[in-house]
Parts: sequence; structure tokens; C-alpha cells
Amino acid sequence: MATIRHELQREVFKPLEESLESFVNVSKVLKKKKTSFLCITSTSQKPTTIHVYQVKKTDKSYKKKNSWILGELISVDIKTPAEESHEFDLQFDKNYRWYAINLLEKKKFLTTLWKLWCKHMPKQKSPFRNLPEDWIASVNPSIDQGSPVSTSGLPVSQNATTVGSEGVVSEETDEDAGNYRSLTEKEQADLEKMVSQYEFAISNAEAFMEVLARDLSILDGENVHSVLATEGMFCRSEKGESKKWLLTGSGGPLDEAIQETDKIEKRLEDYEQALSGVRRAIQEVEQKNALIELADRNARSLLAELENVINQLDLHHHHQNALMEADLSQPRGLEDALQASEALRAALNAQIHPALVRLGAVQGQRRRLEKLKGKFSQNLSRHLNNLFIHLGNDTAETFSPPIDEIFTRPWPPGPSAHVPPKHHAQLAPYGPLLGWARAMDRRAYTALARVYSSSLGKLYERDLRRLFEEARVQACDTPLGTTGPATGAAGSEKKTSSAAPGHTTGGPLLGSDRETWTADGSSSAHGAAGGGVTDCRRFDEVLERALAALEPVCLSEQKFCVRFFHLDVATPDNDKNTQTTLDAPSSEAVEEVSSSPNPIPIPQKRAEKQMNEEVRKMMGELFASLESELISFVAHYEKVDSFYCMSVLVRLGQHVMSAQDAGSFLTVTFGTALVHAKRSFDRLMQAQLRSIQEARPPGGGASAMRRSSNRTTGILPFVANFEDFAKTAESIFKGSVRRADLDKWYAKLVCAMFEAIPRTAAEQHRTPAEVVKMENFHHLYALLSQLKIAVLDSLRKDAKQKYSEALKAYVTQYFGRPLEKLNQFFEGVQAKVSQGVKESEISFQMAFSKQELRRVIREYPAREVKRGLESLYRKVEKHLCEEENLLQVVWRAMQEEFIQQYKSIEELIQRCYPGSMITLDFTISDILEFFSEIARSH
Repeated sequence: MATIRHELQREVFKPLEESLESFVNVSKVLKKKKTSFLCITSTSQKPTTIHVYQVKKTDKSYKKKNSWILGELISVDIKTPAEESHEFDLQFDKNYRWYAINLLEKKKFLTTLWKLWCKHMPKQKSPFRNLPEDWIASVNPSIDQGSPVSTSGLPVSQNATTVGSEGVVSEETDEDAGNYRSLTEKEQADLEKMVSQYEFAISNAEAFMEVLARDLSILDGENVHSVLATEGMFCRSEKGESKKWLLTGSGGPLDEAIQETDKIEKRLEDYEQALSGVRRAIQEVEQKNALIELADRNARSLLAELENVINQLDLHHHHQNALMEADLSQPRGLEDALQASEALRAALNAQIHPALVRLGAVQGQRRRLEKLKGKFSQNLSRHLNNLFIHLGNDTAETFSPPIDEIFTRPWPPGPSAHVPPKHHAQLAPYGPLLGWARAMDRRAYTALARVYSSSLGKLYERDLRRLFEEARVQACDTPLGTTGPATGAAGSEKKTSSAAPGHTTGGPLLGSDRETWTADGSSSAHGAAGGGVTDCRRFDEVLERALAALEPVCLSEQKFCVRFFHLDVATPDNDKNTQTTLDAPSSEAVEEVSSSPNPIPIPQKRAEKQMNEEVRKMMGELFASLESELISFVAHYEKVDSFYCMSVLVRLGQHVMSAQDAGSFLTVTFGTALVHAKRSFDRLMQAQLRSIQEARPPGGGASAMRRSSNRTTGILPFVANFEDFAKTAESIFKGSVRRADLDKWYAKLVCAMFEAIPRTAAEQHRTPAEVVKMENFHHLYALLSQLKIAVLDSLRKDAKQKYSEALKAYVTQYFGRPLEKLNQFFEGVQAKVSQGVKESEISFQMAFSKQELRRVIREYPAREVKRGLESLYRKVEKHLCEEENLLQVVWRAMQEEFIQQYKSIEELIQRCYPGSMITLDFTISDILEFFSEIARSH
């Protein structure tokens, strides 16, 4: 246990300058496998503090888990005293139930705790319960077993002698409490030095003890001789008197020394009594001097604080006059008013101690400053209101260049600097005063911003209306830069006005017939080189010019509003007149913020959100009609031709994506219009998709379809219309950021056509279904190969496969077997072979003899075969349309099929009738010549 005690002292308590008084190895009552140590320690510094620690041993070291001071001890229950119980309870912040591993350690630990309680907490009620009397007797042997014990844990008979009047424990108890003390550094060094002198000190402890005992006896003897030598000196020095002193025991040097000491003590008492009065006087003087110095320091501090308050709240008379009688129309008066307003703001924002604010003079000065602020704010509001209203009645245009020149200048325009409106230069000098109003008088600032928005908003509303009216005229007029009669979109507009009410789109549908598609006036219906594309390009150019003219105007006004109304400075929602500048503030904004000693910080994201909301709100009031005018302009031309929504989608997408500030008012407005255009585009494509899904076979009449002279079904309308639609869409979306929107609908439209072609082919009865599928899939494959659209590459391969399958099915169905009897003959031959008859023995069968084979061959002379092929060619010619030019492709496929059948028959003749010299009446060369002559003759 000494080793554990030493380790605990060295590793845990020595770094804390505490000494270990006692310890016990314990575990919790319900968890006996987990052990720890309860330790009692005392600090080396005065006053002494007693701690109780719970220390747990880990794999490598000891670690403190809980700690309490002795004053926190509420109760100690030692359980049943009559029995040897391992359990005991300690109650600090809560009751802890412990199980001691060793009973002796438990007894030593609890008696030590009891002694320290009696020493350091003598006036407190004893928390010990069930404390055995023999434990107390073992600590104080003078206590009888039957002696009563007081509440403090000590016997009643010993309380008076053990505890003094001041509650100090006697030395005997103190000596008993110090059971263990660690060695000092000097003692440890001396011990190591002594051990190092003897090599056998550790190996032979008994020999080492004998050496130490011998040395100790020698030292004792020397001490005795030294004492006797000293007494002999006294005897020789006093001679006869010393002998008398030795015989009588009085009158010696010790008595004389005592008498001299008494004299010195009496004299010292007289000196001390004389100096006590002087000491008291000096102390009184020191106290008075300290009070005088304290009063002087307080007076100086009060004077400095009052001077600071006066300097902060004082406003020069010149500034007061400038605020009361400000002439804001003159540059000099404006400069004086600006300086005075900054001084007023510094005075109102002065940082004064809360206790000084209650002074009547401070409150009175603040009331006077508030009156000055109200008067100046009223004058400033009146002057700026009149100025805003005057500028709102100006007739000058806000656009640069003027609206009349926007649509007549060469396009694209060269680099030219935008000229800001005139009112920007007139209002710029008043910007700092608006910043002062924003910080000092929020109500007046809000009213000024509202008047500015309503007055200047009239100018922008007037110019926006003129801009879009001119855009409508230019879009409906001849191409920009030329003269001539109105055509194109104007004619389309007339057609739209007379259209049926139920027509949901302003253009034709892919599922409509060709004449309806081309007669509707759509830009897509006229093809890549038609007049509709010219109309579309003219509309696209007009729209781009209008959007390009809007950008510098809106951005210039937004920058001016941010700078003039200080929208880049966030004002906290409190009563203090403080501000926080956002992003990269201007020098004026920095001066405004620096004038506020302790600006209240605002989170960056929240401040940016507040600024963006204020900017968009003001710009929305200034350009209130921009969004409605733009959407109205776009919606008008969507009614004229729904295909215009593709140009609008592309243009607006370019402007939104190229915007430097994604949160600006103009970008948000364009984004709203872009959403409208995207919805219109989706409605257009949904209508086209529905028209394909609902398409029916073309009926009779000349306007039903693209037809040849023999009235075949030919190319279905939605397949033919898709070619014009795709070319127009490609010309609009080429290089656009909105390309993904078109590609998504491309895939849906082509997939719908893949489903509609077989369905429509099966529903019509004029042309074989395989021919309809073959021609339309071939046309679609050629179109997709020409367009080279990456997203449709897999569908292009599917179209080719479907075309090949339809071609093969048509050839198989209509070419059939021109040598039918020969085919039937050899089918019987193959049946016999499959039944087990050898091929060399087939000729011995009556039904398949050589004579029978020659008879069948004679039925297919060369001229009859040629006549049958000519009849087949005419039938194929009737089925196919002229536009796709697939006649020669089909004829070649039939030629290959005929040659394949011929080779199969020849091979069977060679295998089953070897050496019979039986051949057909024509050869492969004859077949090739037949097909070539028939093709050339037609």
C-alpha cells in the first residue's frame, strides 16, 4: 500500500502542491468490479483546504474523476458499528454508497476524515453517524471507552483542553493529524548522499542499520562531551564565585541575565507606550491624506467626463444657424448645411455614460438637438419634394440615344457610352443629405424616396410606352432600314384577328395538312428561305434592340438610386442612428459609418438581402410598367405567330445569363418575362405533340397531302411539316443557352412520330402499310441525318432500322415467289429429304422424277418471267410516291430477292439431280438484263 500511496502523491497530488493524508480502495455497492481510490488531501498553502477526491486508475496513470471540499460534506454513515461492515456512505451533492476493499483502510480513512473535520470545522455540527468509540479512543488514548462524545466527535471531558476559546485544535491533535509528510528536497538529497556512501545499503539492510546505530552512538557521545566541556568553562571562569553559585544555586550568571532581560523588557514597554500615541496620529494623517487624494481624483475624473459630455453635445452657433435657415438651392448654403448636419449627427450619436444621460442639462441639450434635427429635416424634405416634382414634369427623354433613333441606327451598334438622364446630375449634390436623412429621420427619408419614385416613375412610364409602341410599329413594318408596303407580320396579324375563337395557338400544328401549314403564315411554315423567316428575323432584331436599349437606362438608374439614396448602407432596426455599409462602400459611406462610434453589426447575408430588397422595391416603383409592357409586347406577337415565343425565349435567355448582377431589378424583370416565354414555348410544343398524337390518315381532295399523280398516301403531313419546323427552330436556337429546352421537345416529338407512323399506316387503305412506313421512316432518317442533332442520333438510327424492316416486309409480301410451281416442287423435295430419303434417290420418286422437273421448268420460259416482272414493276410504281424516289431502291431489293431464289433452285437441282443436265430457261445474266430493261423502259 505504501507504493500506491507514493504513486498517488507523486503523480496526482504533488503537481497540485497537495499532500495525501489518507486513502482507501473502494468500489460502488452495486458495481464491485469497478474500483477506485477515495483520497483525503490538504494544501500546503495557508489557509489549509481539505479535499476529498475519487481517483480512478487507468492502464498507464491515475485520473481524478470527482472532487469535493470538506465544507461540502453533509453526512458520513459508517453503517452498523457492532459488525465489521465494508460499506459506508458519504453525502456531498448527493449520497454516495461505497464498499471498502480493506477494513483497516476504511477505519484509517474515516478516522482521518473525522480528525480533519474536528480541526478545521470545530463549530460545525458533526456529520458522523455510527462512529465507534474505540476508533476515537485509538486516536486519543486518554479517552475512556465509556466517556461520552460531544456533537463535534470529541469526548466531553476533552473538549475544553483540546479546543481553545477561539476554536483552535490543540497541538496534540495537530501532531496526530500529520501521519505522513513527504521529504523535502534537502532531506532527500542528504538521504541519497548517505546511501551512496555504502554500497551494501540496499542489498544488506541489517548491516546498514548496524552502521547507522554505531554512528549514532558515536554522535551521542560527542554531544555529552561537548556539554561537559561547556560546564567546565563556566566553572573555571568564575573561580571562587562559581563554586559558590554551584553550591547555593543562586546569584550566578543566569540570574543576572534574567534581571537584565527584565530591565530591557520594561524599557521596551515604556517605549512602546510612548510611541502608541504617535502611531495613532500618523495613521489618522495617512487616512486623511488618502481621502483627500481620492476626492481629488474623483473631481478630476468628473471634470474630464463633464468636459467630454459638453464637447460631444455642444453644437456651434454657426451650425445651428445653417440648420435653421438653410438655403439648399445655393452651393454655399448646401455645403454649410452638409457640415452642420454631420455635426448634428455626431452630437446625437454621442456615446455618453447611462448615468450622465439622466442629468437635466444633458436631457435638455438633447431635446434642443432633436428640435434642430426636426426643423432641418422638414426644410430638407420640403426642398427635395419640390425638386422631385419639378423634375418629374420635365419633357426630356430618359433614353440615350433617343427612342426615335433606337430602331433606325445601324445594327449591331458600335461601342458608345450611355448618357445618364439630366436629373442625375441635378440631384447628385444632395446625396450626402439623403444619407443623413436615412440615418437620422427614417420617416422623412421614406417619404422622399416615395415622392422620387412616383415623380420620376412618370417619366419612365411615358418613355417605356413610347419604346414598345415604336417596337410594334417597326416589327409590323418593312424590314429595318428599308421602305415599302407593310407585309409579313402585319398580314399575319389580320389573319389572327379573323381566326376562330377556339384556336389556342397563333400558328399551324405539325399534325395539320400541308396547305393549312403553309397558308397559316407561320414563320416555321414558310421554310428556311421563306418570308415568314424574314418576319421572324425582323421581330427578333426589334426585340433585341428594345432589350439592349432598356439595359443601360435601368442599370444607370439603379446605380444612381443606390448611390443617391445610400441603399448600400443597411440600417439596423433600433433607435440608434447607426448604419452598416455593405460590400465596397464609397468614401462618403465610410465617413458616415466612421462618424458612428460603435455601429451595430449586421450579418452579411442579412444585410445583402435587405439591400437587394430595397433596391428592387425602388426600381419596381420607378419602372412599374416595364414588366407589363414587355409581357404585353411579347404576348401580342405570340398571338400573331406562336413560333415567335422561340425567339423571345432565346433573346431573354441571353440577356439573363449575360447579366453581371443576377439580383438586379432588370435581370429579375427579364427573368419573369423569360418564365412567361418558357411557358408559352412549352404550350406551343405541347400543342404540336398533341397534334401528332391525334393525327389521322389524310382524306380525299387535293389539299389532303403531298401526293403523286397516282394518288398514293406518300409522306404523312406531320413528317413533312417537321422538316420546316426543325429548320426554323435550328436557325433560332443555334448557339443559344436555351438549347436544352428545344432538345427535350425534339426527342418527344420524334418519339411521337415513331408511334404515329405505324398507327396512321394501318388506318389508311389507299397504300400498303409497309410502303407508308418505309417512305416516312426513310424521310425522317434523311432529315435527321441532315440536321445532325446530337440528342436525336439514337433516334436517327432507330428510324433507319424501321425503314429497313418496312422495306424488307414490303419486298417479301409483294414480290413473293415468281417461280411459284418450281418453289412448290422443291419444297416437296425438301420434305422427302427431311423424311430420310437420300438426295441422290429423289429422282426415283414418281412425283419428283426428272421428267416431272422438266415439265415444271417448261412452264417458266424467259419471256413469261420477264412479262411477270413488268407487271410487278407497274404495281410497285403505283404504290410508291415520287417525292421519296424509292422506286429504284425497292426494284433493286426485289432483284436481289429474285436472284437469291434462283440460286436456291439451281443448288437443289445440282444436289438432287446430278448429271441430268437440267437447267432453267434463263440465267442470272438474263435476270439482271430483265430488271435493267424494265427500269430503263419506265
